[in-house]
Amino acid sequence: MVTERKSRLDAVAVSSLVLCCFLWGLNQVAVKTALPEVPPLAQAGLRSLGAALLVFIWTRLRGIALFTHDGTLRSGLLAGSLFAAEFACIFVGLQFTTASRMAVFIYLSPFVVALGMPFIASSERLSLPQLLGLSIAFAGVAWAFAEGFTKPAAGAQQWLGDALGVLAAVLWGATTLTIRSSRLGSASAEKTLFYQLAVSGIALCAASLASGAPWAAQLSPLTRASLGFQMIVVSFASYLLWFWLVRHYPATRLASFTLLTPVFGLLLGAGLLGEPITARLLIALAAVAIGIVMVNRAT
Repeated sequence: MVTERKSRLDAVAVSSLVLCCFLWGLNQVAVKTALPEVPPLAQAGLRSLGAALLVFIWTRLRGIALFTHDGTLRSGLLAGSLFAAEFACIFVGLQFTTASRMAVFIYLSPFVVALGMPFIASSERLSLPQLLGLSIAFAGVAWAFAEGFTKPAAGAQQWLGDALGVLAAVLWGATTLTIRSSRLGSASAEKTLFYQLAVSGIALCAASLASGAPWAAQLSPLTRASLGFQMIVVSFASYLLWFWLVRHYPATRLASFTLLTPVFGLLLGAGLLGEPITARLLIALAAVAIGIVMVNRAT
């Protein structure tokens, strides 16, 4: 399958990215809301399995083949495993840190992509100003991370939740690199997403069963709405859009642009959950904004 790739982000890409970033920022709030009633690994597994079923129905309706022998099985299993580990870190980490802080830390993934992409596609090598932009963003986020040791707003184990957010970012970046460096890069967005959802859904549900974490006796309407939002809007629709973007636009520029998500995550966490907005987080977001501009400017 031949995929037309564009060298820069156009209006379609930018508007799609802004929408995805808003939904992903809201997703952290939705996960945090459901945690008191649904254990983290079960919540992550259920949303992946439900979304995988939706992708399967979508491909059947559109006549897109999912199970052809195209050499993507090995890379698909790897991407799915990385995806499962990423969301295990996010969902477990949200037990210890705030949704707004998690939204900041997981979007360190562009650093992983920026460091790895030159080994995959020399055309995506970053210039010195772009590397400087990523470094500024990293410094701001690192300074915000240090706050977890001195003034933990979410409790004494906030550092653990923050660290799991950083690990999730590394895993997300590794997933993007796996897709771009393998035959998944030329597979359909639907097949790429199905691999990740199906593998992660099975792995996370199995891990949840093994942990024996209890569920609430009855799920509230808010929790059911949260699970539906995570499954249908985020894991199905927004991820399908994201993988389409990865196939058609430069991965490094896409990844750096997703640093907008912490802005939405911070505002939504404060507005919907009453989470504190600290000076360090605001400075980190300012650094992230500067990094986005510098990475996406014309070279």
